[in-house]
Amino acid sequence: MAETLIKVDLNQSPYDNPQVHNRWHPDIPMAVWVEPGAEFKLETYDWTGGAIKNDDSAEDVRDVDLSTVHFLSGPVGVKGAQPGDLLVVDLLDIGARDDSLWGFNGFFSRQNGGGFLDEHFPLAQKSIWDFHGMFTKSRHIPGVNFAGLIHPGLIGCLPDPKMLASWNERETGLIATDPDRIPGLANPPNATTAHMGQMQGEARDKAAAEGARTVPPREHGGNCDIKDLSRGSRVFFPVYVDGAGLSVGDLHFSQGDGEITFCGAIEMAGWVHMKVSLIKGGMAKYGIKNPIFKPSPMTPNYKDYLIFEGISVDEKGKQHYLDVTVAYRQACLNAIEYLKKFGYSGAQAYSLLGTAPVQGHISGVVDVPNACATLWLPTEIFDFDINPTAEGPQKIITGGVDLPIAQDK
Repeated sequence: MAETLIKVDLNQSPYDNPQVHNRWHPDIPMAVWVEPGAEFKLETYDWTGGAIKNDDSAEDVRDVDLSTVHFLSGPVGVKGAQPGDLLVVDLLDIGARDDSLWGFNGFFSRQNGGGFLDEHFPLAQKSIWDFHGMFTKSRHIPGVNFAGLIHPGLIGCLPDPKMLASWNERETGLIATDPDRIPGLANPPNATTAHMGQMQGEARDKAAAEGARTVPPREHGGNCDIKDLSRGSRVFFPVYVDGAGLSVGDLHFSQGDGEITFCGAIEMAGWVHMKVSLIKGGMAKYGIKNPIFKPSPMTPNYKDYLIFEGISVDEKGKQHYLDVTVAYRQACLNAIEYLKKFGYSGAQAYSLLGTAPVQGHISGVVDVPNACATLWLPTEIFDFDINPTAEGPQKIITGGVDLPIAQDK
């Protein structure tokens, strides 16, 4: 049986756990060391460290301090790993904790993080999802029940000093182009809420002032939110520091492609069972600068989809040039408007697209001026038929159930 090398107590603040951190920095000490070929388990907090509660209020989503996230378990040092190697990580199994069989999804207030569609959903809202084995459903979004594709939203290795400096330089440069934008263009270092694992004193303070926030994906992996990076996946990570420094967190029970709600997928606390090995000199051998992976052989077996198109023309009618972001926004908005015809609120539909095993595809990027993006909505997750018919849609969802909402302060 694989040993659990990092444990978390959900009743304890993650700041009190020295095997957890919430910044990227090459000086963060390894929490544990393993040999190549080792199998082990890591327990994780949810990405907020327990800030969001299983209740019917969205005030916790409104008030969450996003400078604290994400809380990651690690770093795990792999003996013999050197810069230029590839760290091979097999995700053997992933699960929810027995004492926390639920997860959450939400939209942040536009004043505190925002989201992909925050112009349409500017206030904080939340849905709670209960786990029933491999399936989940929500008291806030009736009429749906689906199988989870559990995966880590965030996994990666420590950067070297040069890489860290380049991240901070380019992201602070981007912020400087519009420093007053809400939400901000990026997230600069913030020493006040940094948790640097076992680091203490002046060394901790210096690293905290430099440590990169964990919000975006970067060259080392990080917060990529790839739903198919699930049980049975194999990931090849570039190694930048001695020991590699693998960390993981932000576990999702299920997620739609794009994680469009930002407060994310169905977020949960849990555990990851993994195995690590090395390909010496693998970065140069294969020309790799970003991680590559093989997807899980286990996926929900949904075969029937309604596919919504979007093009590079925004909701105000403005033409954009081959803009895939605009196109995918339009595909999402088209799906939301469609689901509202069956009685869902816009917020329920938005949350569903962020949590269900929705597929997002870039369908065309050459036919000027419009890119085409598509959103694939599995019809089999619904308790009723959502396909178009000559009779028109029937309003199935009634009874006044909706997502909790919190007004801005």
